[in-house]
Amino acid sequence: MIHGVSDRRFNTKYIKDKLRQYKFNVANTDKSVVQFDLGLLAEATHKHVGATMEAKRGAGLVFINCMEKLTMNGPRETLRVRMKAAMDAGIDGITLAAGLHLGSFALIEDHPRFRDVKLGIIVSSLRALQLFIKKSARTGRLPDYVVVEGPLAGGHLGFGMDWESYDLATIVTEIRDWLTSEKLNIPLLPAGGIFTGSDAVRFLEMGAAGVQVATRFTVTNECGLPADVKQEYFKTSEDNIEVNHISPTGYPMRMLKNSPAIGDGIRPNCEAFGYLLDAGGNCQYIEAYNREVAAHPLERKVKVLDKTCLCTHMRNFDCWTCGHTAYRLKDTSHQSADGSYQLLTAEHVFQDYQFSTDDQVALPA
Repeated sequence: MIHGVSDRRFNTKYIKDKLRQYKFNVANTDKSVVQFDLGLLAEATHKHVGATMEAKRGAGLVFINCMEKLTMNGPRETLRVRMKAAMDAGIDGITLAAGLHLGSFALIEDHPRFRDVKLGIIVSSLRALQLFIKKSARTGRLPDYVVVEGPLAGGHLGFGMDWESYDLATIVTEIRDWLTSEKLNIPLLPAGGIFTGSDAVRFLEMGAAGVQVATRFTVTNECGLPADVKQEYFKTSEDNIEVNHISPTGYPMRMLKNSPAIGDGIRPNCEAFGYLLDAGGNCQYIEAYNREVAAHPLERKVKVLDKTCLCTHMRNFDCWTCGHTAYRLKDTSHQSADGSYQLLTAEHVFQDYQFSTDDQVALPA
């Protein structure tokens, strides 16, 4: 959702200008006319990535996620532009997320940095990795790393509603053993449910090159969520976390049950956003919204329980996706007399992962 990021960071008007261009179509149920200007998409990506790379200090690397499911009414074209623009702006690495990405390497193989930039893939099964490597073989390029995302991860999941039948350690072991048998030396980064440094060590001892963590950083000062939303993450209970099917992408998604996005019948904002429009200009939320409007013609505002307008609610910080372990966040901080929790620093959380032992979590000073 790079246009919104750019507008916030640089005071650009990408969203406003796109809405002005397609305002004539707002009341139309057919959104196929709504297209992204590829030049502006590249420009917004370059602004965001370029400014980030200029601010980089030290020897660390900066990577960006590119989600295949952001189909933007032009899946191949817009994905190619987003990846190439990030490479042009000097990004160190790209993680291919939210999709199988079977053709993604081919989209950028003519870029001069194709063999220079680090390219990784997120998978949730050995089968997904095997398909990706097979389809990408023609480019002569293997992924530089593989993030193995388990069933306890936050947001969209690479599993069905039977996610409880799967286990991250088992999937990591299966992928590790297959890579060994194929003599492929690709670093593995387990993700999902890794809450303490001890959790991370267990995976490192299994042969992982590192881990990917996120949930504990949602309640840090550096996280971009509004302060009141961070408090919702602190306060949540295990019973308040669910995996549902309200995402119009078709993937199950984990979030807090009290997310304002759930059940909200906001009018689709495809003319301004439209990130999830498929190649035909369709979106499952549009279909669900139009169904409810037709069923309740006299209502000024409808409820849509089975899908949500992910573009709008993500932009407004109303879709509170989280990892399964979010209910443990309250145990990582101090609660004040007014009931609120002390926000953490990213440095504190990072160092706790580095140095904590015996499954302990260090509280802030």
